Amino acid sequence: MGFIGHDYTGYHQFQPGVVKMDGIRVGKRVFGTEGPVTIGWENIPKVQGGLFKRTFFTWFQPVALFGLLAFWFYAPNSIAKASTAIIIGIGFKVLLLGLEWVNPRFDSWRLTWKELTTDLFYVGLSYTLVRLADTYIGSDVMTDAIQQHLHWDKFAWFTGLPLLVQAFLISFIFDFGQYWMHRGMHNWYPLWLPHSVHHYITQLNINKGAVGNPLEIFLIGLGIGGFFDFLPRAFLMSGAFGLAIGIYQHINVRFDSPRWWRFLFNTTEHHSLHHSQDYESTRSNYAGCYIFIDRMFGTCVDGEAELLGLEGGRRMSIREQMTYPFTEGWKSIKQRFDRRVPLATQ
Repeated sequence: MGFIGHDYTGYHQFQPGVVKMDGIRVGKRVFGTEGPVTIGWENIPKVQGGLFKRTFFTWFQPVALFGLLAFWFYAPNSIAKASTAIIIGIGFKVLLLGLEWVNPRFDSWRLTWKELTTDLFYVGLSYTLVRLADTYIGSDVMTDAIQQHLHWDKFAWFTGLPLLVQAFLISFIFDFGQYWMHRGMHNWYPLWLPHSVHHYITQLNINKGAVGNPLEIFLIGLGIGGFFDFLPRAFLMSGAFGLAIGIYQHINVRFDSPRWWRFLFNTTEHHSLHHSQDYESTRSNYAGCYIFIDRMFGTCVDGEAELLGLEGGRRMSIREQMTYPFTEGWKSIKQRFDRRVPLATQ
């Protein structure tokens, strides 16, 4: 259900492809009944400016991806290590932060000092508390326990595959699992509670991927990659896929991505729809990097949204974000128990 090239019927449009109230119909689904959204690539604004600017923001993403892959493929062993990957990751984020100021997707998403400070708090949390928890109870630990209990060996033959294939498989296996975890978070209430906090963000920018309840950040990072055996350099190259593709989910930059890029990979446009105030639109675009996974399972919607968040764009304080899954979970349990008590006493 990737809606590139599909016909659609809209009602009460206040600009091409952007709809209010009655929504826009694509197949059996109707989008935009609860919040304004744009459906269809042909309705998304293009980069404005001279030839250099338009060329830069068209080919920046592919050039960055192929450049990073080439670096990790040819880098000597003395450089190809985790510390280098960390430095490149930080530097790339700083570069993208600059691009947000140069060519923002929406002015309403411009970063403020308050927004930046809040984001950095969550970035620090993900690098400390969440990473510490992952060390002791993460997916690799659980994988090792299962392998030892069932006497399973790793799939060592994967190390004989071409390096680039190994790197892609590491990235794809993780993203495939993340797709189903993310989709489950939107369809099963106990998982929705920790994930819902992330949907209270009202704008996208480079660090918004780290904003959320720590429990949700931990859950979304679980994977089954530990069952397979790959070369160490393949893991470094797989990081390039995540850095140069997945990073654009949460970014306030207007790109004119090539058609093949937006067909294969998740984009800011896709993810803004997932974060929109329109409920039907949020039930789409679950993959982290590879939007073709959503296309495979009929959950891809091409378009974008500016107005984001839940409850009409209500902002949560950090304190509420930390406690919301537990307080709301307790309320739900209490309501169910209160409904059953009268029946039990009859």
